[in-house]
Amino acid sequence: MKFCWATSASSSSFYQRQFKKDRFRSIQMCEFCSKHGEGKRWYLQMKNYSKELLYEELSSTQKDIVKATTRAEWNNRFLRWFVMPAINGTLKMQYNLQDASPSTNSHKVRLNEDEIVERRKVEHFGQVLPIEDVEKVIDMVDSITRLPCGCRFISIGKTDKRYCFGFGIDTMSILGKFPDAASSLEVLEKEAAKKIFREYDEEGLVHSIWTGVTPYVIGLCNCDRDCMAYKGYIETEGPPHFFRAEYVCQVDWDLCTGCKSCVSQCQFGAQFYSSALGKIYIDAKRCFGCGVCRAACPNDAITLVPRQEHLEAANLWLRSTSKS
Repeated sequence: MKFCWATSASSSSFYQRQFKKDRFRSIQMCEFCSKHGEGKRWYLQMKNYSKELLYEELSSTQKDIVKATTRAEWNNRFLRWFVMPAINGTLKMQYNLQDASPSTNSHKVRLNEDEIVERRKVEHFGQVLPIEDVEKVIDMVDSITRLPCGCRFISIGKTDKRYCFGFGIDTMSILGKFPDAASSLEVLEKEAAKKIFREYDEEGLVHSIWTGVTPYVIGLCNCDRDCMAYKGYIETEGPPHFFRAEYVCQVDWDLCTGCKSCVSQCQFGAQFYSSALGKIYIDAKRCFGCGVCRAACPNDAITLVPRQEHLEAANLWLRSTSKS
């Protein structure tokens, strides 16, 4: 098999040997895995879904940032300002594209990008996931509730577009607190949820997992250019809202026919067509590792490799520009 890694012509075997030599010394896990994963991917760590974490009192630093005393309190507020408006068509709180947080958490002193990102990592941050890891997460959680998407309501004015999936919502008695919304909050069996995600994968929606006061995991989303986090981070090149996936996509040129079916599937502009070669290559520095391009390939020419094993993508978790 001939794999295209999208490395530059100047990448010699010397540098590849040096990379392998230094890899275990220099490769770093994503920040959340290091802090909250205990040796595994943070979103596969069961304690990050626990009731104990949900209801424990927050630290003084966390309280100052999120303006809540527990994660349960924060989640109730998040549902009220982000999900409920997407059901009834009213937006009661101002939404800032760059802040991506309710106006109750806005600051009189303007923060720089690093400060904004650090606060987001404490309050509400995400990571891209391929479908395989989505299904692992679904297998772990106790309950899955399909929710209307606040992003689609804010960005295009559409209500009741159910692209979001919350965890533990029924156990938090949210359905009882918002009785008018009960018909739009659909509790799903695991296999039913997986089926919906596979359909979204075929459609080209990027799967992402999100915290509600890190490291507590509140749910999964299915994002495209209507997503406010995507708009604020990728489209307008604002401060990051989410990490790249733990993987990078690669193309097997022995299987690629250059049909270009995958190109329009990529939400991050990472795929390019070589007219001279008649092949697709993937720019690892742009690839977020979502893997949805695989669903568009009729020849199964695209696979995922661990980010930490890729010459150019290892340690690249946020934006690849000088603003990272």
